[in-house]
Amino acid sequence: KDSTTGKYYDCSSHMLWVGERTRDLDSAHLEFTRGIGNPLGVKVSDKCTTEELISTIETMNPLNTPGKLSIIVRMGAEKLRKHLPELIRAVQREGKAVVWISDPMHGNTFATENGYKTRDFEAIRAELRAFFDVHEAMGSHPGGVHLEMTGDDVTECIGGVSDVSEETLKDAYNTTCDPRLNGVQALELAFLIAEGMRRRAGLPPL
Repeated sequence: KDSTTGKYYDCSSHMLWVGERTRDLDSAHLEFTRGIGNPLGVKVSDKCTTEELISTIETMNPLNTPGKLSIIVRMGAEKLRKHLPELIRAVQREGKAVVWISDPMHGNTFATENGYKTRDFEAIRAELRAFFDVHEAMGSHPGGVHLEMTGDDVTECIGGVSDVSEETLKDAYNTTCDPRLNGVQALELAFLIAEGMRRRAGLPPL
């Protein structure tokens, strides 16, 4: 409890988020977030209905405070193009203040035949492009991107200009959890995002 404002905060982190598998409407996770002042996020996939999303927003951000709640979308490109518009439409209709964030990593994870958990750069890029395209069509604002990355020259995600393949994953597969973009792949994505934003703003290419 903050001694100056009387508000409650979870001091274990700055921003807390609730995962796709733990966002049940009657769960303790959502109820806990209702009472704290931290910025919050919630992961949603194509399984999330418009009714679930609105109820989740009202639980996590009951005062509808702008900037408090981020909706972190993880669907894969094809499912995102199909399902995200109806979620955005519901949020707009209900007048809810949310920040839309793309997580193009977790919906694009697969295992190779030789047992490596990896992600395809092309699938990540396709989901990001779908995210920005949908928001442009809906007149909403794409507020951010969540990437798992490292500046190190690892070989954990295939594709991109660094040309990592399933055969070369073993060369520098250093993660102890999820596969990360390496520095070159992350920069490539950053420039692709920047070019798309400049194009939508009517600015010349970099």
